Amino acid sequence: MNNIELGNLIYPSLPHTPEEYEAIYPPRKLPAGAMVTRLGPSPTGFIHLGNLYGAFVDERLAYQSQGVFYLRIEDTDEKRSVENAVETIISSLDFFDIRFNEGVTPEGDIGDYGSYTQSQRKDIYQTFAKQLLADGMAYPCFLTEEDLNSIRSEQEELKITPGVYAGWSRYRDWSSSREIADEITKRIKAGDEFVIRLKSQGKPNASAEETKRHEINDAIRGKLSVPYNFQDVVIIKRTGIPTYHFAHVVDDHLMRTTHVVRGEEWLSSLPIHIELFEALGWELPVYCHTAQLMKIDESGNKRKLSKRKDPELSLDYYRSEGYHPASVREYLMTILNSDFEEWRAENLEADINEFNFTMEKMSGSGALFDLNKLNDVSKNTLLRTEVSEIACWLRDWSREFAPEYAYVFENMDTLEKLLDIGRHDARPRADLVYARQIMDFIGYFFDESFKIQDEYPDEVRSDAKTILEKYLETYNYSDDNGAWFAKVRSIASELGYALKPKDFKKNPQDYKGHVGHVSSVIRIAVTGKTQSPDLWTIQQIMGEDKVRQRISACLKED
Repeated sequence: MNNIELGNLIYPSLPHTPEEYEAIYPPRKLPAGAMVTRLGPSPTGFIHLGNLYGAFVDERLAYQSQGVFYLRIEDTDEKRSVENAVETIISSLDFFDIRFNEGVTPEGDIGDYGSYTQSQRKDIYQTFAKQLLADGMAYPCFLTEEDLNSIRSEQEELKITPGVYAGWSRYRDWSSSREIADEITKRIKAGDEFVIRLKSQGKPNASAEETKRHEINDAIRGKLSVPYNFQDVVIIKRTGIPTYHFAHVVDDHLMRTTHVVRGEEWLSSLPIHIELFEALGWELPVYCHTAQLMKIDESGNKRKLSKRKDPELSLDYYRSEGYHPASVREYLMTILNSDFEEWRAENLEADINEFNFTMEKMSGSGALFDLNKLNDVSKNTLLRTEVSEIACWLRDWSREFAPEYAYVFENMDTLEKLLDIGRHDARPRADLVYARQIMDFIGYFFDESFKIQDEYPDEVRSDAKTILEKYLETYNYSDDNGAWFAKVRSIASELGYALKPKDFKKNPQDYKGHVGHVSSVIRIAVTGKTQSPDLWTIQQIMGEDKVRQRISACLKED
């Protein structure tokens, strides 16, 4: 039995040859320099910030080069797959405005290079596994778990690198032993389980001088030197399903992926992937290994974002809290490209897509994720967003994640006026951060959520009732801002309060307090807080009846 006969014995009736698959999935007809990128999440039920981080890079590269960005579902690990996870992936990415040209969609695949779900491409992987068998670059291995444990124990005693490689699988060099060749034939025909392993070309347990190395250029990290792989990794599992290593190499070639964007945790697997591309005679894509997302923890140490410790790693966190997609994208760009913030400062109103994203400006070291910085970016992003869009976005968010706020959206015109307070001042207010924070921030306006949260300042506590009574006597909804505040000043002066805070600070013995303390009493009665947007504007939106009701209710409590 030769290598070709072995391949035919294992895979006797596959629908296509490698050459036919090359014709089915031909090179793409795209402009020179166009990049083809992909996002390949596993359907584990958990889609995280790292997925979005990588997707943003993929999208920018394809978009800016007039290329193609596609979604591929990598579900070859049956044990980790979760029901409805694909729908979760698609909806989460859609929420953050990640748009694909091809791939898996709720309505089915779009594009000519599918199926875009790996579990539906079994024949394709087996065809190229058969090619490797025929070329003597792979072999069937019948080692059991017991055999592997025994090998590992022996290797530990010898203090050598553990694994299956030259000298440790009796099936590796089957062609030089008639006995083993006959055993393989017999066991395959009997239906015994086996895996297919890559027959690696690296030299195990070699010295540094003896170790051969691959030299490649990473688009983010520059020149990389990695040792040859010497492990006979599994490429087809006992179930006939490929491992990730093999499946993604076959798919990236046939789908004509030009740039592979992935986290630095895959650097250790790079030698395996290079060897697989070379064994199959294919050109290597450009690898782009991004920095891991880090954070500063409570103890002040930098560490990797953790699924177990950090809720902000999950995209569900940003959706349920209600971060506007544009805010998250804007913040991720500040991490991805070092010159983005400078560009934004010079182009305050520009669409983010106008920014020239480049891999040269990406960091190869840990990318620091800072939730407080995200909040600051979000404030400025929402300040540039039309209030009508914010109001509709809040309503849609509430319907999905917080239906208890339905009362906020009964009058969208009023909501827009609330959200717009102070946005057009000489120094615009940036009060809006994310949906739950906004609901709390504007909660003072609605009777369903209004409550007195702050106490009167000490300086006016004894006069609070009198201040509110006099305010009710003089309040006129028709007053403009100047006339309204003149009346507040008059009440302050009458009751012995300084008309300017600096006068009270300079001569505290001459006054009970200042006009700001007096207006705080009114502000607390109307909004429940000592800090709020412009009080006159709030009252104009509320209307006279509601203002008087709030003041009267406060007087009754006092």
